Amino acid sequence: GGGQDLQKLANKVFESDSRPIILYDGVCNMCNGGVNFMLDWDKKVPHGNFRFAALQSDTGRALLMRGGREPDDISSIVLATKDGRTFLKSDAILRISSGMWRRTPLLPLAPASTAARFLVPGFIRDTVYDGIANNRYNLFGKSDQCRLDGGEEFAERFVSDN
Repeated sequence: GGGQDLQKLANKVFESDSRPIILYDGVCNMCNGGVNFMLDWDKKVPHGNFRFAALQSDTGRALLMRGGREPDDISSIVLATKDGRTFLKSDAILRISSGMWRRTPLLPLAPASTAARFLVPGFIRDTVYDGIANNRYNLFGKSDQCRLDGGEEFAERFVSDN
């Protein structure tokens, strides 16, 4: 059935590439802006620290299920790792940013980000996250089409569904 197929896909995406996968809302303009920022700045030789998949893709749905989420849940950014861990909301953002700071113009914010992870309780961080996430379409708009890839230049950074 569909659930078993998604489970196989969730396992398959890490068989030949152990980089974590960031699941993002493929129709959210803010989310796509974040993906573009990461593609511009996450240039660890040779292929960056992270890969990407839209939450709405089969890969996204499979990794959501693997992490115990509903396959249609697009309420949060998700960081999925090879070892089966899944990070959501502010935990995902902070873990992703810790792999990015050294290569971005946001480097001066790195100590604050690290401190926030340990000093600000998750429920407070997630309340702020939810406030932005729940209003992301109103604040930043929504695309008519779901972004599933990064074009030819970034093709290997996006996980395909097959």
